[in-house]
Amino acid sequence: MLAGEGPGTPVWHGPRRTSYTQPMPPRLYLRLGDRVFHTDHEEWGEGAVVEEMTSVLEGGTCLVRVMFADGRQRTFHNDLESVLCCYFFGVRKQWRGAAGVVLEPEAPRARAPRRRLP
Repeated sequence: MLAGEGPGTPVWHGPRRTSYTQPMPPRLYLRLGDRVFHTDHEEWGEGAVVEEMTSVLEGGTCLVRVMFADGRQRTFHNDLESVLCCYFFGVRKQWRGAAGVVLEPEAPRARAPRRRLP
């Protein structure tokens, strides 16, 4: 405890880091090729992540583009640290195969090249 502070005194921990840096990259939810569905829009059908975009600027956005079975591409925010992340809006990964069988975890795959936003 610092001099002059007593119990119950609020402690200031400094500013919260919100920018992305090399040692602290954004926490991405979806990756290129992931199969997904939307919990609130069954009419869209299943989808696949067809593009992943991450800004090179500190604090920039992380986006994914998903092609759904209805033939439309939709773009979602892809940073789990953000309240705008597509996970919190109902986009879920598809963990079952076509026959309804639970798939085994995939082997780690090489990072796919990303398109950088200006």
